Amino acid sequence: MLLVLVMVAALWGIGMVIGAPKSARWTMIGLLYVAVLGVQIVFPPQHQLVIATGGSLAMWLLIGGVVAVIVVYSSILQRLRQKADNKAQDVAQENAAQELFSDTELNRYARHIVLRELGGLGQKKLKESKVLVIGAGGLGSPVLLYLAASGVGTVGVVDDDVVDNSNLQRQVIHKDEAIGTPKVLSAAEAMTAQNPFVTVVPYPRRLTEEDAAEIIGDYDLVLDGTDNFVTRYLVNEICVALGKPLISGALSQWEGQLSVFDPANGTPCYQCIFSEAPAPGMAPSCSEAGVVGPLPGVVGTMMAAEAIKVITGAGAALRGEMMIYDALWGETRKIGLKSRADCPTCGGKNA
Repeated sequence: MLLVLVMVAALWGIGMVIGAPKSARWTMIGLLYVAVLGVQIVFPPQHQLVIATGGSLAMWLLIGGVVAVIVVYSSILQRLRQKADNKAQDVAQENAAQELFSDTELNRYARHIVLRELGGLGQKKLKESKVLVIGAGGLGSPVLLYLAASGVGTVGVVDDDVVDNSNLQRQVIHKDEAIGTPKVLSAAEAMTAQNPFVTVVPYPRRLTEEDAAEIIGDYDLVLDGTDNFVTRYLVNEICVALGKPLISGALSQWEGQLSVFDPANGTPCYQCIFSEAPAPGMAPSCSEAGVVGPLPGVVGTMMAAEAIKVITGAGAALRGEMMIYDALWGETRKIGLKSRADCPTCGGKNA
């Protein structure tokens, strides 16, 4: 018996010295216990090994039974403590939500708060977040409406265009009476009408190299729904430099695509995938090639969903993946994306 206790102490001490985890140490002690049981069963009672290890199979079985009871009891206690901690955390989140939100807001966001992946903490993150949307057109329309409806605290809108009659076939945030007014102001009016608890910051301009870093630097997340590559490359460059995640979407006729570019978290950047702008005529605009009206709604809504996931940490955002939606044939597929070692923007640090 004394020999076994010495061996147990030795195994535990050696494990501590070499830095072995407790699970490994307990495993070794368990193997020793099995070996002792084997000695008691295989060898006769008068054998020296049997005598040295206690000389009684019943005693070791009793010890094993007691240890098993203790382990089961400890496991049950640990689970109960975990449940209690989770309950306390849920109560704390609910209390925090109640302090941050008015009763009207709690009722408004109730369907979010009951979601296990979001809850009160997730809704709090949404309210405290600042999101910049570049483009208030086809993709920007559903993105802006759903970010506002979801309770994102501050939404910036960048666009230098005015509402045109030809926009209204797909740019659902704008009304007929808004024709001729700046898109950012039309969008801001629709967003605050939908949710007065959201702060909208309009930027009636096109991003330039002079002001892009200053504007983007004020926000936690950027969504790009523009239709020109000059702006796309500029936004990507600034987002990479500032470590801001970028959700980018694009449309063409019946097909749309989106991805989350976040090199700070191990993904490629936009220019890793689209190394250079296409030649003239190879990527015609919506006015040249056309676009089916609901397509921006589908892709823009997906972008808004990705924004919610990035902000709250729910689920798995499209980092390192591109979602492609074909409305004509009702097909959706995802492809993996890899960083490019010679990328001039991110340097291919994740290649």
